[in-house]
Amino acid sequence: MGILDSLQSMAGQAGAAQGEHAKVAGGFVEALSTHPGGITGLLESLKANGLADHVNSWVQGQSQPATPEQVQQGLGPTGLIEQTAQKTGLSSSMVTSALAFILPMVIQHFTNNGQAANSGAFSSLTQLLGKRP
Repeated sequence: MGILDSLQSMAGQAGAAQGEHAKVAGGFVEALSTHPGGITGLLESLKANGLADHVNSWVQGQSQPATPEQVQQGLGPTGLIEQTAQKTGLSSSMVTSALAFILPMVIQHFTNNGQAANSGAFSSLTQLLGKRP
């Protein structure tokens, strides 16, 4: 299942939390698309800020859970949490909580053996997300 399928599945499930997760996933990928470091910068920031074991797990297809506090620690310096909150209209704390669930999926999808994946796939996804209702 691709990330678009996963996002659609989350959005289609009943419950506010799943809808918020889909909203945050779209906002996060959109924010990441304009972030100077892109997916490579995201990986570097997470590794440099104490989440190297998590990143290594995620790129290998494992879903080692992260806490909202760990997400804040790993992404805090990037400004991506605040950008995602602004794009989604949700609070930073809601975004951080949702990213604890979403981040492994995003990392798995956009990396190949620990390296940033094809930027064309990333661009296609951000264009599709930009067309969401």
